[in-house]
Amino acid sequence: MTESRPVPIALPHAFFDRDAQELARDLLGKVIRHKVGGLWLSARIIETEAYYFAEKGSHASLGYTEKRRALFLDGGHIYMYYARGGDSLNFSAQGPGNAVLIKSAYPWVDAISGPDSLAQMLLNNPDAQGRPRSPQKLCAGQTLLCKALGLKVPDWDAKRFDPERLLVEDVGVPTVNVIQTTRLGIPLGRDEHLPYRFVDAAYAPWCTRNPLRRGQVEGRDYFLLC
Repeated sequence: MTESRPVPIALPHAFFDRDAQELARDLLGKVIRHKVGGLWLSARIIETEAYYFAEKGSHASLGYTEKRRALFLDGGHIYMYYARGGDSLNFSAQGPGNAVLIKSAYPWVDAISGPDSLAQMLLNNPDAQGRPRSPQKLCAGQTLLCKALGLKVPDWDAKRFDPERLLVEDVGVPTVNVIQTTRLGIPLGRDEHLPYRFVDAAYAPWCTRNPLRRGQVEGRDYFLLC
């Protein structure tokens, strides 16, 4: 008889109904799980960015449209869009137009998501030559993350989490040190100076862009939060 695997426990919707920066920081270390073909594909969140309606870097600042509807819904709705042709994952936060972008993650293997789940993620997201990526680079970017987890805009945009298909779980492994710095890819003049990007310091080498790379100075280019 095959031993059944544990069942993941989703964070409640109330977890997401908070200030966007607070949510962005507290999402670090949480695990996104997406069930595909009977497998829970999973990744630990290591990098996030907060966005507000009132600042120019956000999609919501461009105004309400049906495509941006999820940004104006209660905290805990999923907002997905295409970034450079790839799918991108966001969660609405407290207040209309406020949200958190899941910038990058790291493959997560445990009793729920075993080696077979990681193998499927590697198949989902090969490199440009069709070869398997290293686990460290598999989810190192917002579109790479969605590709590895099999998340698609048409399936999840403006939806709530589904505890049987897509959820975020607290697996009890805390983030010890958090780096706070400026966001990536914000055009000049659109509040690019705001320090709304948060990185799990232990995983800094594998996020979208390492905030601890050579030449970066603590207190000037980034802040280390405990």
